[in-house]
Amino acid sequence: MKLSIAAQLLLAASAVAAPSGHGLTSRVSRRTGRGVERLTHPKIPAPALTGDEKSRIEQANRTHVDYSSNWGGAVLTAPPSGTTFTSVSAQFTVPTPQLPSGATADSSASAWVGIDGDTYSAAILQTGVDFTISTAGDVSYDAWYEWFPDYAYDFSGIDISAGDVIQVSVSSSSSSAGTCVIENLTSGQQVSQDLTAPSSDSNLGGQNAEWIVEDFDSNGSQVPFANFGTIQFTNSAAGVSDGSTVGTDGADVLDIQQNNVVLTDVEVPSSSEVDVTYTGP
Repeated sequence: MKLSIAAQLLLAASAVAAPSGHGLTSRVSRRTGRGVERLTHPKIPAPALTGDEKSRIEQANRTHVDYSSNWGGAVLTAPPSGTTFTSVSAQFTVPTPQLPSGATADSSASAWVGIDGDTYSAAILQTGVDFTISTAGDVSYDAWYEWFPDYAYDFSGIDISAGDVIQVSVSSSSSSAGTCVIENLTSGQQVSQDLTAPSSDSNLGGQNAEWIVEDFDSNGSQVPFANFGTIQFTNSAAGVSDGSTVGTDGADVLDIQQNNVVLTDVEVPSSSEVDVTYTGP
């Protein structure tokens, strides 16, 4: 039945006034509130090191490290036995970012946990905190969730400050459904978001579990990378489809390399910790 113009306007007004839930409407409004289109990409391999930086890294006996232009941290890859990762969690203390040497623009970085995005690049279910410092010295934080290839969306109802201890976790109930949770253990605030795969081509594979500091994309290009000091992911764990839980033993280590310069130093000092330290200019 064809509706009158008046009826159509009434329905439109009702839709605007409807309460937002966990679907697309609430997610779009949160992204609009951020004012930018923030996007995590799967791991982008970095070119092979050359020259002085290659020599420095080899002398430091870090030839076992893989390099990426956007990810620094640790990644577990599922064994070929058929088991997959169903959850990833960790805690970290929110840093006070600083501008890198010679910075002429606002700089940012992000700490997050996620499923997939390394050897399996069709999707990533992830959640974390962005930290930004402006050229004027103003610091800001955003707590967010994302199911790549969709954009990231800000959580509302949680405040983040330097020194807060944050618990982050993602879990999947199927290849096309999952939940992101962030808890500020310092303030007691907690937020969560149920998500579904944004398309049939972006179901999870459960092949990777990750603890990452990232130089993420904003409005189509990587942001200038902030000096975040050190992020220590503690109580790091990943749930497996056979019901077991594993730590970070055997994880692949990734350092961020841009323009033939290594910007991070990643260590896995125990089976439940990943340390990512900024070493750039």
